[in-house]
Amino acid sequence: MSTTFTPATPKRELPPLMQLTEAAATRLRKLYEGAEAGKLLRISVSTKGCSGMSYEMNWVAEAGPQDEVVKSQNLTVLVDRKATLFLIGTTMDYREDKLTRGFTFENPNEKGRCGCGESFHV
Repeated sequence: MSTTFTPATPKRELPPLMQLTEAAATRLRKLYEGAEAGKLLRISVSTKGCSGMSYEMNWVAEAGPQDEVVKSQNLTVLVDRKATLFLIGTTMDYREDKLTRGFTFENPNEKGRCGCGESFHV
């Protein structure tokens, strides 16, 4: 007697690991073509700050065995495999105002941030 398993609900598609906004892509292109030519940006998450976790960005020569390769806006960004569960669906942006400028992260997995905005928790 043979039994066929049919899942009750179809699998849903996971959101992309990470996406870049046009502003982030424009800034990253300038960096890739200028001072950081020949390198790749690696994004990871470390344990630190008031809320427990913080985003880290480093320049590396090539992808390592623990890196996920993310392609967005015709650019490549690396994500440390240990950070993937914390970053699924994240959008990386670049913002400038009178007092600050830099990359920011809109992460749907965040449950809160510290008062200064430097760390988060999931």
